[in-house]
Amino acid sequence: MKLPPSRHVLAASLALLAVLYLLWHRDDPHFGAALLVFVLPPLVLLAAVLRGLASAPLWSGIAALFWFSHGVMYAWSHPELGVYPWAGIALSLAVVFSASLPGMRARFGHRRPRG
Repeated sequence: MKLPPSRHVLAASLALLAVLYLLWHRDDPHFGAALLVFVLPPLVLLAAVLRGLASAPLWSGIAALFWFSHGVMYAWSHPELGVYPWAGIALSLAVVFSASLPGMRARFGHRRPRG
């Protein structure tokens, strides 16, 4: 099954989010919990996107709202973390836009005849 380009961007964004959270929490004393909460969900969604499941972009976009909020919270309250929260914000926005692109094209892509 050939995936559309927006699904490739979505898959890459989810993979990068998993790697980001893996690096971010590598020294966390609760590393196992961080894996379950932050690394596993993007990997499960990545597998669903690559399998071509129709609901995968929807659930990816919903999860990205959590990742976006998490990134904003940490960027604001812990500026010493540097690039990690900002990368999380950027990648979560990439997930939302790539998950929404086919729907936006379907909704706004057709020109209406002028009458």
